[in-house]
Amino acid sequence: MKSCFTPRLVGLIFAMSSLTVQAAEVQVAVAANFTAPMQKITAEFEKDTGHKAPLSFGATGKLYAQIKNGAPFAVLLAADDKTPAKLESEGDTVAGSRFTYAIGTLVLWSNQPDFVDDQGKVLKKGEFKHLSIANPKTAPYGAATVAVLTKLGVIDALQPKFVTGENITQAYQFIATGNAELGFVALSQVMINGKLTGGSAWIVPANLHEPIHQDAVILAHGKDQPAAKALVEYLKGEKAAAIIKSYGYNL
Repeated sequence: MKSCFTPRLVGLIFAMSSLTVQAAEVQVAVAANFTAPMQKITAEFEKDTGHKAPLSFGATGKLYAQIKNGAPFAVLLAADDKTPAKLESEGDTVAGSRFTYAIGTLVLWSNQPDFVDDQGKVLKKGEFKHLSIANPKTAPYGAATVAVLTKLGVIDALQPKFVTGENITQAYQFIATGNAELGFVALSQVMINGKLTGGSAWIVPANLHEPIHQDAVILAHGKDQPAAKALVEYLKGEKAAAIIKSYGYNL
């Protein structure tokens, strides 16, 4: 009986079975500000490699605590460079795997058009009831916010108006839902491809706070996981870079 399997079909079946065998899952902890771009990057990564990358989002400080308490994350994408460096010094990472995947931008945003001026003077006028910020103790964007308000000399006057989110995503939600008239969020949350998605904003000058270098690192749990290494390499590639830039990050 003549076989119905041509050499080409056999090769295709072999390639597909090899992909299935090699495909793996990598658990990833991601800073909340990087939610939207990482979801897009992961979708492309899964299509291109066959690996799966379940994502867990949160404030960098809380992700650090989860990692120290044994959470099975293989890769961390932090909102700062201090947390990955600390994990590295504590022996919780793969040596030589840490790198800066993005440089973040802080923005003062309101979902109301014309509420925030392009120089941030609205902060000194103080004609609002609530100012949303991310928790400065656990969220690097929150710490940058405190630095900005301190440098502008308005922190004491505005502190009673703070509505503090657990992370930058919650800080954004307070503004988006009208629970705060304005607040500090990541540029990536309100802008894509160079255009504001709505409302009004002031992009905070970089000299008002420490640079927000966002580092990624392979954690000790991902040491023997090829998918973890594959994801980190993918983050350094052109496709990921294009997505990261489209959300207002620098590289």
